[in-house]
Amino acid sequence: MSILVLVYGIVAFNRTDQVKFDGYSLFLKDRRVFLHGGEFHTFRLPVPALWLDILEKVKAAGLNSISVYTHMGLLNPSRGVVDFDDWRDLQPLFDAAREVGVWITLRPGYINAETTAGGIAHWITTEVAGTLRTNAPDYHEAWTPYIQAIASKIRGNEINDDNEYNLDTGQEYMAQLEATYRAAGIVIPFTYNDAGNQDHFINGTGAVDLHGNDYYPQRYDCADPEEWHTVVDYYDYHMQVDPGQPFYVPEMQGGSLNGWGPGSAEYSGCTLLTGPEFESVFYRQLWASNAKLVSYYMFYGGTSWGALPYGGVYTSYDYGGAITESRALTPKYPEIKLQGIFLRSSPEFYKTDRIGNSSMGLPDGLGVSGPAAVVVTFLQNPDSGAGFWILRQSDSTSTAITSFGLNVKTSTGNVLHLPLVTSKITLSGRESKLVLTDYAYGVNSRMLYSTAQVFYSCVIDSRDVLFLYGDVSQSHEFALSISGSVSSTADFDVTSGSSIGLSSDITVFSISAPFSPGLITVFESSTTLILFADTLTASTFFAPTISIPNNTDPHKNYWDIGTNESVLIGGPYLVRSASIASGVLEIRGDLNITSSSKQLNITIIAPAHLSSATWNGRHIALRTPSSTSRANIDSIVYEGLLILSEEEHMKIEVPILSGWKFRDSLPEISSTYDDSSWIVANHTFTNIPFPMYYGDGRILYGCDYGFCENIVLWRGHFNATGLEKSVNLSINGGEAFAASVWLNDVFLNTSYGNASASLNILEETDDIFMLPREELLPGEDNVITVVQDNMGLNETVFTLNDPKSPRGVRGFQLDSGVFSEWKVQGKVGGYSGYPDKVRGVLNEGGLYGERKGWHLPGFDTTTWTSRDISSGLPNASAGVGFFVTSFDLKIPEGLDVLMSFTFEEALGQPYRAYIFINGWMLGKRVANLGPQYKFPVHQGILDYQGVNTVAVALWSMENKSISLRLNLTIDGIFSGGIANITTNNPSWSSDGRE
Repeated sequence: MSILVLVYGIVAFNRTDQVKFDGYSLFLKDRRVFLHGGEFHTFRLPVPALWLDILEKVKAAGLNSISVYTHMGLLNPSRGVVDFDDWRDLQPLFDAAREVGVWITLRPGYINAETTAGGIAHWITTEVAGTLRTNAPDYHEAWTPYIQAIASKIRGNEINDDNEYNLDTGQEYMAQLEATYRAAGIVIPFTYNDAGNQDHFINGTGAVDLHGNDYYPQRYDCADPEEWHTVVDYYDYHMQVDPGQPFYVPEMQGGSLNGWGPGSAEYSGCTLLTGPEFESVFYRQLWASNAKLVSYYMFYGGTSWGALPYGGVYTSYDYGGAITESRALTPKYPEIKLQGIFLRSSPEFYKTDRIGNSSMGLPDGLGVSGPAAVVVTFLQNPDSGAGFWILRQSDSTSTAITSFGLNVKTSTGNVLHLPLVTSKITLSGRESKLVLTDYAYGVNSRMLYSTAQVFYSCVIDSRDVLFLYGDVSQSHEFALSISGSVSSTADFDVTSGSSIGLSSDITVFSISAPFSPGLITVFESSTTLILFADTLTASTFFAPTISIPNNTDPHKNYWDIGTNESVLIGGPYLVRSASIASGVLEIRGDLNITSSSKQLNITIIAPAHLSSATWNGRHIALRTPSSTSRANIDSIVYEGLLILSEEEHMKIEVPILSGWKFRDSLPEISSTYDDSSWIVANHTFTNIPFPMYYGDGRILYGCDYGFCENIVLWRGHFNATGLEKSVNLSINGGEAFAASVWLNDVFLNTSYGNASASLNILEETDDIFMLPREELLPGEDNVITVVQDNMGLNETVFTLNDPKSPRGVRGFQLDSGVFSEWKVQGKVGGYSGYPDKVRGVLNEGGLYGERKGWHLPGFDTTTWTSRDISSGLPNASAGVGFFVTSFDLKIPEGLDVLMSFTFEEALGQPYRAYIFINGWMLGKRVANLGPQYKFPVHQGILDYQGVNTVAVALWSMENKSISLRLNLTIDGIFSGGIANITTNNPSWSSDGRE
């Protein structure tokens, strides 16, 4: 459920006139809007200054919104505490959204999102007896303060409350959520994400105002990205259940999750699985289904650091999105941008009726004239008559090249058999395209038809500008009315409309394949500019909005509400923003200087008589190309040359990680270790609905004692007789977990959970550990020590109480004798007393070194042993040790250097490594399973102009020699970026530590 609102514009459905919808689309401030956005979770990028980076990249792609989950477990760490400090605060997000000009859909509550407990606070999973996500009184009492706090923080902003939920058990619960928001003053429409077309919350108790569906048609096999699924036409379902509402898709597949194991691909496979071809076919199929509110999950995935992930995924949440985890643009980004700028430029598309398609039929003999291998869907604006003909292969998995004709009807009243001049329309394999009829561009112009694609249409300097594009291997044509004489060029043929049965005022421009790439000025006059480029060239252009100078309207940067002005800029890696003041075009953006030349050609389409232009404050020499010159016309097409500065082409190097200091981090197996301060695990009742398998009635679930996350240690005491031979332990740690077991100081074995590409899942084990007789201490206290990795609590997959996962020891039994006492220790302070309030409740675990704060910058390691991390633990023994070092960075200002900590040895060794960068646990390396070996870390965690601390907790899970190679590596170098990025990495303090 979500509440549609405007950032800094408090509006509502049936309670305000500024957020409305009809059967076609959403209205914001009385302007019809195609809500077009992507998912971004700020908690997966805990550097608030960098949120602006993501939002500017979203806006530059032509999108106008983001969808943002909030994670209850991070904000509500314990009963009665709701924490909006530092990176948990929402205000920096709202401020950045207003600055950039994007709308926000904020979605608190249960989120799934491959996060621990699906976002439910850990304390709730053990303190609440009732069924989660129902109207159980104690669950209602538990979530109410959190929802009230969220409402008070974001009142007047767009929010969402529960995700992918079951109607059968949730009607009263949804009604309670709605009532809580209404009581808190939220007045806008509620929406809901219904996974799998289950008809939930459309009518009856708990029904929402605007129903939505999520779609992941390509599924999740990133190891085989060439294996395609067929497209689905969702239109009939929508018209069956929501015919009076716009078609809303709150989650359209924008990538894929990826699981543990050697069978899993890297996220690069997910990028290919949902790459530009997928975007071309599947996203335009949403257009064919007449969807008008769409958000891509994920657009930027980020990092599931600390204990954020549930057991099914690893640290990276790159997701194969349009922006990588390290914040680089992927090959998916240009296709999104081509679509996004078109949608922004085409308000007639926001209101369309579906006239028909190839399967249901089209009137008047319209449609494809040629092979049945092509499907067309015809949408039309009922007011203007503008037509949108969406074409794809009928077998959407086909890689064949297909050529055909298309019969369309236009304002001429006649059926036109397109193309009229070139031979055929062509679809490459796994491609979709749009044929337009009676398409309006600028303010005063309308194109009769086009088989070329439209990238941009707008008004620049009082000229109606139309920018078309097409592949060099295909022929293209378009017909429009031109004032003034035109003639054929080396690239384009010009055909008079009267010669092919059209009116004399129509001119057909055609270009035949193959043609040379580049930007072509097809026609320019004082009132019109027609541009054409090949697809690759077009994808290098950006269309930043231009706000009115000295405008104090908080919505001044929102397209069609605060501004309708823009320019075109081609060539740079990224254009973040542009403004015009006193005849100077000031451009902000990034250049990819990872391996580039020392200069860059830039093309600018902007008002005539610009006195100059600047790039990040540096002068750009501009000229008007001779090819655009027209008699008595000041061209608005400029070319510029940008010379890189010395800093921009200097070699950037990062230090080698050396000078490691080492200390053992498992004193708990020593005979002299004192666990008297640990919590006695003596509960005999639990709210966790998964019973112990065997034992003596004591319940050994970590969450019951305040220890749900990361590593938890257990110590079972027994007085030995000397006759004990084995101990049976059932250990539950979640998918791909591990647990190592010692008798006193002797390593027994490790229980391994398992996963391989989300298959062969094993989240608990039941093993017998043999006890060496010679290691028992008859008549004395003996200790079984268990080091257990908690991989996160489950999401609600099978039951609503799945997040109440029984992490811990589900069964314990000596073959003879009994345990006198069990003790448990997790992160220091548990839910409420943890000392690191900045990094938060999910950052640390229960290792001795973590409890002491060895991972924090400033901890004194001068007395530690010097030992290189590549040597592993001493004596090739199982155990846990901490390696700590520091290094300096001196990255020049104005450079965004993307860096990762990379393990360069092959997978297969039996170890786990927990990587802390300046105190933040930003990586869990599971070397026996994989697949992750690279862990990106951003500026703001890294100090680009200072000292940085790296701490690695190395857990060797067998008595074997471990050798690892950890290096700091560069993933990309970009000039520009975001300025004034500060760090907040609190140093070590003894307060609250053991």
